Amino acid sequence: MYRKIGLFFLSLWLFFILTIIITINIPICFSENSEFIGFYELITTNIIPLICILCLFIGLISYLDFSYILKGATQMPFSITHIENIEYEHLTFLTTYIIPLVCFNFVNLRYQIVLVILLIVIGLIYVRTDLFYANPTLAILNYRIYKINGQFKGGVRENIILISRDKLELNQRCDYIKLDNRIYYAKQKIV
Repeated sequence: MYRKIGLFFLSLWLFFILTIIITINIPICFSENSEFIGFYELITTNIIPLICILCLFIGLISYLDFSYILKGATQMPFSITHIENIEYEHLTFLTTYIIPLVCFNFVNLRYQIVLVILLIVIGLIYVRTDLFYANPTLAILNYRIYKINGQFKGGVRENIILISRDKLELNQRCDYIKLDNRIYYAKQKIV
């Protein structure tokens, strides 16, 4: 469960970066009489960007954890009997969630509260419906998404979601790591 939550933070990296750009307030003055406003003032005027930096850090830890588990031992290989590229899911998540959220009014406290509530609700939906594979950040990091049927040791499994850095094809043999009941990380079987 914590990995899914971490991948949710990872999926919102673009949102956090855009929010930092929109909301950061660092006064810059080059006159002779200028002086530093102080750390307290700097921090209190940049709460939202600091929270976004924390969320970026959580996403980074999640990505490092994700990369670590993918280096682990794989299950018995399977053969792909049907394959469908569903990389459009990345774009769907981006246009449905991230772009509209960036248009929020970050100045008004009520809108900030609504934004937090929306992020929590989207996160709950994202984790409970296993949509963590539809992650635009993973697309940027060169991962692909496939929906496959496969011949496994125990029989045929249908509608499996594969996350892979490899370009997978029909009848190809793959090693895999099970991330969830129907979501696997797969890589080409090296003979």
